[in-house]
Amino acid sequence: MKVGLKRLANGHDLALPHYATAGAAGLDLLAAIDGEIELLPGQRAAIPCGIAIELPHGVEAQVRPRSGLALNYGVTVLNAPGTIDSDYRGEIKAILINHGDAPFKIARGAKISQMVIARHEQAELVESEALSDSVRGAGGFGS
Repeated sequence: MKVGLKRLANGHDLALPHYATAGAAGLDLLAAIDGEIELLPGQRAAIPCGIAIELPHGVEAQVRPRSGLALNYGVTVLNAPGTIDSDYRGEIKAILINHGDAPFKIARGAKISQMVIARHEQAELVESEALSDSVRGAGGFGS
């Protein structure tokens, strides 16, 4: 699958998103910021990545957390996964939040999140008076 990518002015000198290994599902996204940002505990910010993409119809991009940032610093993507629709042409940003107990510094070019490209379908919802039975039934969370 080919995905169009436009490097924006704020990302002119940064590496393009890439897969770190042959088996990687996510492309590394980098912080396209001037200087450094300090994310205080409990604080959130939309961090620009310096790129825009053009996805084929029926494909989405998901902005996801980096496991190392989450485990080591408590920094994650707030709306994980953040969905980028095929008709969006604006800058990709990662909405990060610091759940840790110390300030977290983000430098220009830092790996801040990952982007997974995935196919999807749009469903046709059909209203019904009743739904079929299942083993779980209407059991809630944890059932």
